[in-house]
Amino acid sequence: MTPTSTAEPAQTGTDHVDVLIVGAGISGIGAGRYLRTLLPHKSFTILEARGSLGGTWDLFRYPGIRSDSDLHTFGYEFKPWRDEQSIADGARILDYLRETATENGLDDTIRYHHRVVGGSWSSAQARWTVQVERTDTGEHLELTADWIFSAAGYYRYDEGFTPEFPGRDRFQGTVVHPQHWPEDLDYAGKRVVVIGSGATAVTLIPAMAETAAHVTMLQRTPTYILPVPRKDPIANALKRLFGDERGYALTRRKNIAQQKLVWSLSQKYPDRMRRIIRWTNAKQLPAGYPVDEHFNPPYNPWEQRLCTVPDGDLFRSIRNGTASVVTDRIDTFTENGIRLTSGRELEADIIVTATGLNVQAFGGVPVTIDGRTVAVSDTVAYKGLMLSGVPNLAYAIGYTNSSWTLKIGLLCEHFCRVLAHMDDNGYRIARAEIADTALSTRPFLDFAAGYIQRVVDQLPSQGDRMPWRTSMNYQDDVKLLREADVLDPELHFETAHQPARRTATVPA
Repeated sequence: MTPTSTAEPAQTGTDHVDVLIVGAGISGIGAGRYLRTLLPHKSFTILEARGSLGGTWDLFRYPGIRSDSDLHTFGYEFKPWRDEQSIADGARILDYLRETATENGLDDTIRYHHRVVGGSWSSAQARWTVQVERTDTGEHLELTADWIFSAAGYYRYDEGFTPEFPGRDRFQGTVVHPQHWPEDLDYAGKRVVVIGSGATAVTLIPAMAETAAHVTMLQRTPTYILPVPRKDPIANALKRLFGDERGYALTRRKNIAQQKLVWSLSQKYPDRMRRIIRWTNAKQLPAGYPVDEHFNPPYNPWEQRLCTVPDGDLFRSIRNGTASVVTDRIDTFTENGIRLTSGRELEADIIVTATGLNVQAFGGVPVTIDGRTVAVSDTVAYKGLMLSGVPNLAYAIGYTNSSWTLKIGLLCEHFCRVLAHMDDNGYRIARAEIADTALSTRPFLDFAAGYIQRVVDQLPSQGDRMPWRTSMNYQDDVKLLREADVLDPELHFETAHQPARRTATVPA
């Protein structure tokens, strides 16, 4: 992985900006670029709590770190992915993000080591006052902004999720969570047990298996896993034929269609998709392998995220004997490893708890409106971009069933269109308000994954109709966020010191 930047925090020369972007990861960099390109007269600053940009791709340092989406859709629409790898390792993605920031003049807009710890909205002043802590010096300061754009992602950077394991203190080896991977961890020739079977686990196992004595994936239930090419031959051919930009655009369109097809078929024909995935897995595994025990989940495809493995590297590790899968439950840690409820004991020198993330909304930052504390769980998401009753605050949350960045670009475009409309009409405040008090709601992320279910009561809700439904369909979002007018009867605009006014309806 490319070393972390140690650049000093950039200074903007002012403590007030039009837009304050929180987070310099893939979403924050994207938001900065769209603002700079579509609204060049707007001032903005990006606050980043860590010492470098990149978010996830700079934070995670575990072996094999890579994307689980193709970079032709996970990359930005405005910047072609030129590398021949379609499923790319973390270092390449981080280089891509750094290039994007530099090419769009964003480096000097980022203030590193600036953690947002609170925000308060004043209706009288039509602005946010944001409390910030310098993570390098401990200094506290305040900034003001007309808008906050939260690009902080959806999980806690300071800690991953690790369940309480009985007997953990007895284990005499090393226990490590992937989110906090020690740089000096030597696993060559060691026996490793990885607890978990999600995207992180299936990435770690083949990478560690190259030098470890043996790596065991210990899972409670199987996960749907599909082999995909690390290099997309069609994408690379299109690039040679049409050049980087046109080839990238064509590949992006192809892959969006592929993602939609897999998702749609999984929803419409779950049993058929289950059989197809099982057949694919069986072809990759040794003859006689217990496929149903280890690779046939009890839920339907895409009820939880489907994992991909580039060039079938996980299956290859199983075939050559450097990795294995055990499906069982943990009874207790022992001095030498893990004892399972079946009575079997897995000996280990290193145990990796690839047990997930701690999800939190908007970086866990508390906000108030005119002195009133906002309970995020009491709000409803508007167009997947704003929260009911919360003025001049936007956020970026991507797809769970497709590439994250596909939605980020559309959200950023729509956000810029809202700001342009406000400028054109002299408005200073935008607030989404639910017109129908009988609106039915459901969880913000209607997803069965454990990391979502653990905090579903702490997240906003979504409605049962647009614009309060959080879409997970790219084509629908193109119509809503890119093509439809920003005017909506439930998005209210007002000038300072004037009562809210309702806008016209969206044209049919």
